Amino acid sequence: MQITVETLVAAPLSQVWRAYTSPEDILQWNAASDDWHTTKAHVDLRVGGTFSSHMAAKDGSMGFDFAGTYTQIVEHALIEYTFGGRMAKVVFAQTAEGVRVTVTFDGELTHSPEQQQQGWQAILDRFARHVASSLKA
Repeated sequence: MQITVETLVAAPLSQVWRAYTSPEDILQWNAASDDWHTTKAHVDLRVGGTFSSHMAAKDGSMGFDFAGTYTQIVEHALIEYTFGGRMAKVVFAQTAEGVRVTVTFDGELTHSPEQQQQGWQAILDRFARHVASSLKA
């Protein structure tokens, strides 16, 4: 089962791409809710390169690593990767209103498709807010 989430970011494509792939930015936006955060991020953005993010509850009660390997990179357009035996694709598309970021990923069996969609959408929404706030800074 594949699940898709998307957002529209009113910012230049180069800035959207950088915010999505920069470890410093990932630390700012990669969480599904305010009581979680990303404490470490690594990105080796090339085919065969790896990425990892350590996501943790702010109260220290739990955490996990989200990690994978890039399988296809088209700068400013596409990122494909594998993670935990699953696959994901991130498409960056310039539109008249801004950059549409669409993430499609293989779902897992532990959580319902709705829970997975809500969690990944919340992260993508935080990403869009992060990019918007960096434009104002």
